[in-house]
Amino acid sequence: MTAWIPSDALGRRILCGTEYGTVRYVGSVPPTAGIWLGIEWDDPQRGKHDGTYEGTQYFKCRHSTGGSFIRPNKANFGVDFLTAIKDRYGLSDKQDVQHGAENALVFGKKAVEFVGMDSIAQQQRQLNQLVDISVRECAVSHAGQKEEIHRTCPSIKHINLSKNLISAWDTVTAIASQVPNLETLNISENKMKFSSTPTSVSSVFSKLRILALNQTEITWTEVLLCAPGWPALEELYLTSNSITVLERPDNVLQTLKLLDLSDNQLLDGNQLHLIAHLPRLEQLILRNTGIASITFPDAGFGCKTKMFPSLKCLVIKDNKISQWSSINELDKLPSLQSLQCQNNPFMNTEKNPETLRQLIIAKISQLEVLNKSEILPAERKGAELDYCKIFGKDWLAAGGNWNPEKNKPSEEFLAAHPRYPLLCLKYGAPEEGELKGQQPSTLKNQLLTLTIKCPEKPEQKPVEKKLPESMTIQKVKGLLYRLLKVPGSELKLSYESSKLEGKEVELDNDLKPLQFYSIESGDSVLVRW
Repeated sequence: MTAWIPSDALGRRILCGTEYGTVRYVGSVPPTAGIWLGIEWDDPQRGKHDGTYEGTQYFKCRHSTGGSFIRPNKANFGVDFLTAIKDRYGLSDKQDVQHGAENALVFGKKAVEFVGMDSIAQQQRQLNQLVDISVRECAVSHAGQKEEIHRTCPSIKHINLSKNLISAWDTVTAIASQVPNLETLNISENKMKFSSTPTSVSSVFSKLRILALNQTEITWTEVLLCAPGWPALEELYLTSNSITVLERPDNVLQTLKLLDLSDNQLLDGNQLHLIAHLPRLEQLILRNTGIASITFPDAGFGCKTKMFPSLKCLVIKDNKISQWSSINELDKLPSLQSLQCQNNPFMNTEKNPETLRQLIIAKISQLEVLNKSEILPAERKGAELDYCKIFGKDWLAAGGNWNPEKNKPSEEFLAAHPRYPLLCLKYGAPEEGELKGQQPSTLKNQLLTLTIKCPEKPEQKPVEKKLPESMTIQKVKGLLYRLLKVPGSELKLSYESSKLEGKEVELDNDLKPLQFYSIESGDSVLVRW
C-alpha cells in the first residue's frame, strides 16, 4: 500500500518519531525504487548529508549534515486543530467514553472532573465551555474544515499552539479566523513561512492582545508586514529569531506595551533608535542581544530624550555594554523606573557589588527598581551622597569649585558624570574634609563585624553582619529593611560597645557613617521599632 503524500508536501513540517524537520524534496532517488522525502532536520545531528547523495544534489540544507531521505510512511504530516483538541482533552472518538474513562478539563480557571461521558451532547457541552486551550506538541498542521472550530469551541480566548507542525502563517490565520474572541496566542517553535506582502487590515486578530512568535525564524520585516492585522496587540515576544536589523514601524504596533527581542544578535545599539517612537511601549526586553552601547543623541546632558516616551522597564542583561557612558544615557529616558543590567562588562570595573549598585542608582535619577530589588529613598540618598564624595576630588581637579562663580567643571568631567552638578545643587558641594581618603570608582573600607540585635523582639535571632565603617546610618537602615521588612523611617538604632556593657549610644544622624560613632568590630547594633 502506497503511503499518502499531501499535494503541498514540499515545505511542509513533519514529525518522524520525536524529530522535527521540513520537507525539501519529494521524488525518486536512483537507483532505489519508489518515492522518497528529502528532509532538512531541525537537529543537524539527525541527518547524514546536505541534500547531495551519490553526487546528485536533490535539495539544500543550512548544515552539512542536516539532511537525509525517509520513506513517506515514516513522516507524520500532522492533524487538524480540532482533532488535536479532542485528543488532548480526552474527547476524541477514539476513546471509549462509555466505559467510565476518567477525564479532567480546564474551563477558564476551573478544573472539572467527569466520568463516563456517554453522549455526543455531553461532549459538545464540554467543548463549548473551553476558554484556555493548550495543544503544545500535538502535531497540529492545519485548521481543518471551515467553521468547524467556531461551531465546536465558541468560547476560546487563549491558545497555546507552540511546537507543532504549522508551516505557514496562513494556517494560523485560518485557525484564528474561527476564534472571534482570541486574546492570547502562542505559536512559538513553529518554523513558518510568513507573508512577503503587507497584510490587509481584517477582523481576524481584532481582539488579540498577546502574541508569542519565539523561535519561528520570523524577520523584523515580516513582523511589520503582518502587524497591520494586529490592531490591538499589547505584548509581542520575538526571542531567538536571528533578527539582526530593525526598521521603523509606520502606523503599526502603536498599541504595543511590551516587546521582547531577547536572544537576537542585533547589529548594534543604534537599531533601538528605529523602534524608539512606539508611543505606548512600557517594557523592552533585550537580554543577550549583543548590544555594546546605548545612546540618545537627540538630548544633551541633564535633558530628557524624546525616544521611548513611555518606557518604564528596560532589561539589558547578558550584553556587551562596557562603558559607564551607556548607563549615563539611561538617565535621559523620561519614564524609566526599572532596570536589569546584570552580566555586562562595565560591571567588572567595580569589584564591590554594593558600590556598583550605588553608582548605577546615583547615575539614573528616576530609577525605583534595580536588578529586581527595590530602591528605597534612604538607599538613594545614601548612594547620591557617596557618589558626590567619591568623585569630589575629580570634580575639583576638573575645575569644580565651592564658589558658584568659579565652578566650571570641564566638558570631559560632565560627560563622565552628567548628574554631578544636579547632585551638588541637591545636597551642596562635598566639603573638603569629606573627600580625604576617598578613591575614585572604588570604596575600599575596613569592614566591621557587628551583631544585629532586636532587644524587644526575642523571637528575632541575633545576626552577624560585616559592614564598611564608612556606611551611613541611612544605608544601615536600608539593609535592615531588607532583613527585617520594617521601613527605615520606623527604625531606631543604637549601639552597645563590647568594652562598655550596658551603655547604649544612640545612632541619631542618618547621614553620618558608622566610624563617626567610633563603632568597632565586636560591638552590637540594637534595633527597635
